[in-house]
Amino acid sequence: MLRFTTNAYPKEQRWDAWRFALQRKSLKLETVGSETIYGELSSFLSGQGMDVISVAATPQKITIDLSEQPDFVWLVQLLEGELQAGTGVLLEAVQEGDIIFGESSVVAALDFRRDNRFLFVKVPKSILSLRIHTPLPSGVTHISSHAGSGRVMSGMLRSVADTINDLTIDQIRPVELSLPEFILTALMENAPVKALGGSAGARAMLLQRVFQTIEMRLSDPNLNLQQVAKEHGISMRYLQKLFETEDESFGHYVKLRRLERCRMDLLSPLHAQKSISDILFQWGFNDSASFSRAFREQYGTSPREYRKSPPTDREIAEIFNRGRPDVVREQKASKDEDHPASDDPILEEEENPGFAPTRAFAGYAVAAGVRHHFLPATPATVHWGYLNKNLKPVLEVQSFDYVTVETLTHHASDDYERMIEGDPGAEAIYRWDASGKAVERRGAGPMDASAVGRGAGEGFGVHICTGPIAVAGARPGDIIEVRFIEVNTRPSRNARFAGRTFGSNLAAYWGFHYHDLLTEPKPREVVTIYEVETNQGRACAHAVYNFRYTPQTDPYGICHHRYDYPGVPIDQTSIEKNFDVLRNVEIPVRPHFGMVALAPAQDDMVDSVPPGNFGGNMDNWRLGPGASIFLPVNVAGGLLSIGDPHASQGDSELCGTAIECSMTAMIQVILHPKENLRDPLNDLDYPLIETKDEWVIMGFSQPNYLRELGDKAQSEIYKKSSVDLAMRDAFRKARRFLMTSKDLSEDEAISLLSVGVDFGITQVVNGNWGCHAIIRKALFTA
Repeated sequence: MLRFTTNAYPKEQRWDAWRFALQRKSLKLETVGSETIYGELSSFLSGQGMDVISVAATPQKITIDLSEQPDFVWLVQLLEGELQAGTGVLLEAVQEGDIIFGESSVVAALDFRRDNRFLFVKVPKSILSLRIHTPLPSGVTHISSHAGSGRVMSGMLRSVADTINDLTIDQIRPVELSLPEFILTALMENAPVKALGGSAGARAMLLQRVFQTIEMRLSDPNLNLQQVAKEHGISMRYLQKLFETEDESFGHYVKLRRLERCRMDLLSPLHAQKSISDILFQWGFNDSASFSRAFREQYGTSPREYRKSPPTDREIAEIFNRGRPDVVREQKASKDEDHPASDDPILEEEENPGFAPTRAFAGYAVAAGVRHHFLPATPATVHWGYLNKNLKPVLEVQSFDYVTVETLTHHASDDYERMIEGDPGAEAIYRWDASGKAVERRGAGPMDASAVGRGAGEGFGVHICTGPIAVAGARPGDIIEVRFIEVNTRPSRNARFAGRTFGSNLAAYWGFHYHDLLTEPKPREVVTIYEVETNQGRACAHAVYNFRYTPQTDPYGICHHRYDYPGVPIDQTSIEKNFDVLRNVEIPVRPHFGMVALAPAQDDMVDSVPPGNFGGNMDNWRLGPGASIFLPVNVAGGLLSIGDPHASQGDSELCGTAIECSMTAMIQVILHPKENLRDPLNDLDYPLIETKDEWVIMGFSQPNYLRELGDKAQSEIYKKSSVDLAMRDAFRKARRFLMTSKDLSEDEAISLLSVGVDFGITQVVNGNWGCHAIIRKALFTA
């Protein structure tokens, strides 16, 4: 459940806060119609992905834009106020109670002339797919609330709007089931005869009425073709022909609808006490054997296995549940003088009542007023190439707060027009001309470039890190958990590439391969630009072109013969692009963050490249959506920094980089105080990743190199790394994990590590090389 009100903000911040709140729900605020802006928003996300949003506000103009969500349709019901809506210059008046409907491709304008309240619903097409067999109407469809199915649907939606703050997953499920029927019937009733397409349209309308009859009688085991044909005054042969126009048969369609109803009941806690036999007989099946066989054919698993295992349409909720501590829910404090609004854009977000605590860390109280912060990437909110315990936080959060964090790749200048041009945030951070740089220091080296003459910071550290974020109350000895809720690519803002996303891979001089090349010229560095696709069911990257790095002169006049200083613009006239590269190859997209770090206790300026006990540049692709990382706190507040976003990477990151791609993440930050820690956190002194199915133990050549290697640790670490040392560290940590967390003897742990645990090479390019152990939770039956 998400709730928002502009009253939590100072007057001068309310416009931006309201615009951001609407934008998260695919509503673009164009203008407001009064000097004093007021808005309230409540939303509920169902288990099948239907997003129900109730909005109340002062006069405003809004645009609905779901163009990046093609698998949805939308509807709006005006509850109170005066609304003009449409897609062109001339907008149509919408009466209170009426509904407008459109596909994701329809960009609709909503002009609310006075104070208003409305319901906005985004419906996944997957919910409609088994019920809607004819093309949806183009443009905006107006559904009247004064008669027919529109009147019934209007009443149902108004009830949802009035009770949205109290809804549960089980209460919304009947709406998910019935809404397709209402939408379908209302669209057919409101469609003009001409739009129905003559006789073909009439047949389609008749078929939809047949579908409705079947839906109402699914529980009747004697439902048959003759019965339905007679009710609609047609012959059985004609009814068969109607189904053939949909490449379907009557019997198969009825079976699919019965299976779907059974699947929903198997999913619902309301029917948890019913046996599978009770459910299948309720929906018209005559015997369990044929039902089980049909269910497995349709869903790929048996009814019993489906009921026991987390089903697909609940996976998002399972991700939120995973690792969630049992909490003592405090009374949510009112937003008054005792709880003033932050200076940052904040969305106040309540715990979703459907997200039940599931795992080991019990006993922590959630701070009152859990909030959602937005942290953009700007020159003022990033630090480039280093960590520092003395950095001033750019944001302070409470435990359990959510933060939407923008991150930029430090390789965006490899293709300025695709990854920087037209993007105000990227342009601001990357600005570098003869008069100066927006971000001068790039690395942990000397500002006067007295070491090797590359530039301020010398490039001893390369990552653009957003932060640091201070966690209120965090002290050395505590553990901070960073939970990744969503990770989304940052699309190009250049009009030539609008909506498309790009990333860069560099086969660099620090790559494992560099001194082991076969072909000429040797040595060489090669940049490959990838396009990353995540829309319309695709999640893959493919190469656009590559080029060999040539000496580049930066805006200060320094020539860089190798790729040795971050952010140096690539002169496009100096390179030769090869577009005939990696043809017929698609790389699976695995969005994640290579760099998640708390501030180290040792030193002040710390190179961002080598990882350590504080986290840092770990480069493990498992740290993506749905994963958590647990990091030991070294300094007060923790000082969390995030960067090095990757679209995809393999274990080892062999050539030096991943597909480096700017991304935005929604995270949740949770503080685990040291006095409450239990296994496996009570002696945690290294980064620990947890996913839904695995524990990932991170090992390094030198686990705490800043302490272990003395005054010259930041240079010595590059000379000391080996896979042997990293593997030894991963083994020791995994052994300790099994002995303390799973109460195994040393002999038991060693045997299990050999026969049931996978060890892998995380990376061999970051100075402090890494290995990891993957311990699958399914190994343990209790």
